[in-house]
Amino acid sequence: MTSRPTERPQMPVEDFEELARSAPETVTLEFINGRLKVKPGRDGDHGTILMWLLRQCMQQRPELALYPGQGLLVESYRQGRAKPDGALAPVGYFAGHGDWADPAGVLMTVEVTSFDSNSDTDTDRRDRKEKGVGYAQAGIPVFLLVDRSCDTLTVHTEPEHGTYQKNVSYKYGDTVLLPAPVNITLDTEKLKDFAH
Repeated sequence: MTSRPTERPQMPVEDFEELARSAPETVTLEFINGRLKVKPGRDGDHGTILMWLLRQCMQQRPELALYPGQGLLVESYRQGRAKPDGALAPVGYFAGHGDWADPAGVLMTVEVTSFDSNSDTDTDRRDRKEKGVGYAQAGIPVFLLVDRSCDTLTVHTEPEHGTYQKNVSYKYGDTVLLPAPVNITLDTEKLKDFAH
């Protein structure tokens, strides 16, 4: 879902950045599709899934790091501000980038869906649709969505014309190949321990 030309952002992106800088550490703010979004907090399973993925990436590609919560400039013309659960990039890539980094060196973004109190509708729109469009518009080669509501992993690839052209879903327990430039194979059997 991209903003229609007639839609106006809630605020200028500079105002959002100031608001995000002054927000308490317990609140994560994003600016997606011209709208202020509050990212739900992580529960124990969410954090454990992210740590499992981080370890997989480090073991198979030690020259890369999965940076949790790194702010990225996304969407067309880099007008969006997202904090993916993970951003896979070369070790040291984000040094000196500040709060909101250029995604040019990012090989993959990761979102692990949250169970938020505003209903699954917010998670569906934000994690499954809006953020994926923003990552595709930014040219990030791979977007991995770990969907805890469906016990699936969806690998989005081939960003073109503001959307990912290829989307393949796998059930927990499947072997998942994250294609080039990521080149990591995930044995997801362990994720069954965190199914609901």
